[in-house]
Amino acid sequence: MKTVADILRSKANAQIYTIWPSATVLEALTLMADKGIGALIVMENDKVAGILSERDYARKIALMERSSYTTEVSEIMTSNVMTVTPGQTIEFCMELMTEKRLRHLPVLEGDKLIGLISIGDLVKDIISDQQSMIRQLEQYIRGEQ
Repeated sequence: MKTVADILRSKANAQIYTIWPSATVLEALTLMADKGIGALIVMENDKVAGILSERDYARKIALMERSSYTTEVSEIMTSNVMTVTPGQTIEFCMELMTEKRLRHLPVLEGDKLIGLISIGDLVKDIISDQQSMIRQLEQYIRGEQ
C-alpha cells in the first residue's frame, strides 16, 4: 500500500508555502496567486497554527463583505487542522478528505511540518496506478511478460 511519504517523494514541486497569522488576507491571496496554489499553511512559532484556503476566502471574506486589505489571516483561517503522518496510507487520506470535505492535508512528523498533500496529488497517483494495472492486465491477456 502506498503511503503519504510515497506521494511526497513523487511530487514535482514539494515546496511548502506558509504564512503567519498576522499577515493580511491580501498578502495571503497574493502569495497563493503568485505560486498557483489553493492553500497556505499558517505557521506560528514553528508550529502549524492553521490553514488558509481559497474556500476560506470565499466564505469568510467575499460572502461576508469583509476587506482583504485589513482582515488578518488569523481571523479567517481554519484553526482545527486535520493532519497526517508520512506513514499513513493513501486510502486513509482519501477517506479522511472525502468524509471531512478537505482538499489539503499538512503532513507532520512529530510537530514538524514536512509536506502538504492535496486531493489532486492523491487522484493523480491513483490514476497512475490504475493505468499501470490496466497495462499489466492487457499484457497478461496478450500472453506477454
